[in-house]
Amino acid sequence: MKPSVLQYLKLFLLFAFGGVTTVHVPDQDVLASLHKLHLDGHFSFSDVSTAAQDFGNLSSSMPAAVLHPGSVDDIATTVRHVFLRGEHSTLTVAARGHGHSLRGQCQAAGGIIIKMESLQTARMQVHSGASPYVDASGGELWINVLHETFKYGLAPKSWTDYLHLTIGGTLSNAGVSGQTFRHGPQISNVKELEIVTGRGDIFTCSPEKNSDLFHAALGGLGQFGIITRARIALEPAPNMVRWIKVLYSDFTSFTEDQEMLISAERTFDYIEGFVIINRTGILNNWRSSFNPQDPVWASQFESDGRVLFCLEMTKNYNPDEADNMEQEVNNLLYQLRYIPSSLFHTDVSYIEFLDRVHSSEVKLRAKGMWEVPHPWLNLMIPKSSIHTFAREVFGKILKDSNNGPILLYPVNKFRWDNRTSVVIPDEEVFYLVGFLSSAPSSSGPYSVEHTLNLNNRIIEFSDKAGIGMKQYLPNYNTEQEWKAHFEARWETFVRRKNAYDPLAILAPGQGIFHKALLPLSS
Repeated sequence: MKPSVLQYLKLFLLFAFGGVTTVHVPDQDVLASLHKLHLDGHFSFSDVSTAAQDFGNLSSSMPAAVLHPGSVDDIATTVRHVFLRGEHSTLTVAARGHGHSLRGQCQAAGGIIIKMESLQTARMQVHSGASPYVDASGGELWINVLHETFKYGLAPKSWTDYLHLTIGGTLSNAGVSGQTFRHGPQISNVKELEIVTGRGDIFTCSPEKNSDLFHAALGGLGQFGIITRARIALEPAPNMVRWIKVLYSDFTSFTEDQEMLISAERTFDYIEGFVIINRTGILNNWRSSFNPQDPVWASQFESDGRVLFCLEMTKNYNPDEADNMEQEVNNLLYQLRYIPSSLFHTDVSYIEFLDRVHSSEVKLRAKGMWEVPHPWLNLMIPKSSIHTFAREVFGKILKDSNNGPILLYPVNKFRWDNRTSVVIPDEEVFYLVGFLSSAPSSSGPYSVEHTLNLNNRIIEFSDKAGIGMKQYLPNYNTEQEWKAHFEARWETFVRRKNAYDPLAILAPGQGIFHKALLPLSS
């Protein structure tokens, strides 16, 4: 049964105010051929509208069908079926995790969406020992990985800020957070992958076995295969976290202190920075869950009309190590140049800290503010350009408070594996800068149009000023732009595409490669 006219109309209305809707009427012969496949799971043909949406809420492409795989073989069978239809078929396949893409990257207009969260055929396997690891499905959520590994006193080393994302989704990009400076992104902590290529073949790969495919898939934007299983490195998990926030008014002190901390041998376990533009009552907001070091000074702090910079840090510990933790934290804080009255801290469980964004999600969902457009812009800026970038962006382009967090924190290049597909600036230290805006209004400063205009101004300035910026979660419209993004690595990216997905079946929503259009009959 094909999607109803009502579903198409609903999607049109949903995205008429700032988004882009792509509707392909499914080919009935294609749907009939999918019905004939022998699977452990099943296809959905009528209830597919949710697969045409994502977290970004900026574009929508209706698929022909959604596969709910009961096994990895289901995925391989489906992809192989599409591959065997040949180069003249327009049918494509996109793996969808938790749907957290921003610009339709997990969508496939008139194609097949694979609902990776349905792939729960095997329990996670945690292996302790000298080099502990966990084997988990590519459709498993990181929050579930945390809970399962924590039962063994273990946890992955590197995280994202939001844990309700799938393993395959973050590994197809990089996976970054405040631990990246020390452990590298999530893709630097993978021991092995199982991948279904664009030919429908299943490969187990690692740095030693099928290594080219292994490195291609990590940060590969889904272009070379679908990650169906990953082996993730683990480390001993702490029970508690000392969570600290401080403010700076001087950008130079803010960045130099961060750079000092990420280069130190003994330092915090998590380090992230934030830019705060023209916000009122910052410290009062912190009081709901943090304790001020000096309540009197904190009560006298004024933030109105200022650009401030927040440094957020954590120190992991177990209860019997509390005294040592206190001493280490005090020694580190003594070296920093933050505003003294702005020091706030709290102690929470390790799991509570890692899952901190989910509590905000629950509150936003209750207000109907989660499923709004999210015109995010994520950049990587070389250390040598960060001051030039900040002067223009925070001094001239963004004059009012941003409707969402602005992240700004440095990481070490040597923690990133240059054999993977991800592209980063060519400097030993570079900054992750994220403008995580929400656009709940149809017009005005909190609209999609206004926010995208600001994003474009930031990109245009960076290009003209020679900032050396790279996009994280990149979004481009032309082959020329993609070539400029990959630079010298474009040739390797194309070679790998030709080797593992020669018909450009996989991840069409990225817009990097386009499957041949079906010739019009006369």
